[in-house]
Amino acid sequence: MILKKYKIKTLAGDASSRKFFRKFYDDKKSKVIVVSKKEKFKNLILYAAINDLLIKNKILAPKLYNLNIRVGLMEISDFGDQNFYKVIKKKKSRIFFYKKIIDLLLKIQKIRPIIKIKNPINRNYKFKKYSLKILHSESDLFFNWYLRRVIGKKRATYVKKILKPKLNAIYKKLNFKNNIFVHRDFHVSNLMHINNKIGILDSQDAIIGNPSYDLVSLIDDVRIVTSSKVKNQIYDYYIKKSSLIKKSNKINFLEDFHILSIQRNLKIIGIFSRLFLRDKKKQYLKLLPYCWKLIENRYKHELFEEIKLILDDCVPKKIRKQKSI
Repeated sequence: MILKKYKIKTLAGDASSRKFFRKFYDDKKSKVIVVSKKEKFKNLILYAAINDLLIKNKILAPKLYNLNIRVGLMEISDFGDQNFYKVIKKKKSRIFFYKKIIDLLLKIQKIRPIIKIKNPINRNYKFKKYSLKILHSESDLFFNWYLRRVIGKKRATYVKKILKPKLNAIYKKLNFKNNIFVHRDFHVSNLMHINNKIGILDSQDAIIGNPSYDLVSLIDDVRIVTSSKVKNQIYDYYIKKSSLIKKSNKINFLEDFHILSIQRNLKIIGIFSRLFLRDKKKQYLKLLPYCWKLIENRYKHELFEEIKLILDDCVPKKIRKQKSI
């Protein structure tokens, strides 16, 4: 057996606790090493299993080459550094690329119904559904990490008490069933440009949920500012191409889209605040003003009238524009 020599290079991290390294071989080929000391099942075992499911459905996802649960390490395909954030950011006309991404999303949404998958340690894993409990556990991050910081614990507790039932009533209005494969973080930074194909990363949080959720992640992506015109073009292309959307349910789908955009962006504000307060990662705070802008764009709908009044009262515009907490 010939042992290949290799070199290791540290890669930029993300919002998770994982660390990434590129492993270069003498033949110029490379792989990515993922190191995870926390949540090993999700970040290693489940990630590998879901990637395998995607690959079997002809979706380009990282292939597993080596897995060592004890030390918290896995070795996977290297998709390079060119994600669609870098590609799209340079382009004046972005809709061509977004249409390609929507085509991929529609392909992913055909992976259903999913009951369970077998992971690398030969245990069956049953996918969770996006329940009310999960929706609330995510939006609660807004109250527990962001709101407590900006308006104080006492007032934040009061606002949570009056706003959470309003959110609960809104979440119960979701029209579409939770029966679609949802990547859960489907945005341009997780989509890689590989020889005119699209590779997808970070699928470890996948869940069975509402068909509008990943579309929300893409259109109301906090990392890249897009105009209302582009957002509408992406949305209209999805509506036109999706077999799930009929003339009879278009209004219901749009309602779900607005609800989940608000839910997701409340969650993201909470996550970015937690990353700063708990993990000392302050780089995400600069995205808070745009998170608020996305919420403001969606809660103009009459469905959110009470929620709008409460949020406008407790978090004034001056605070929303701040890139710090």
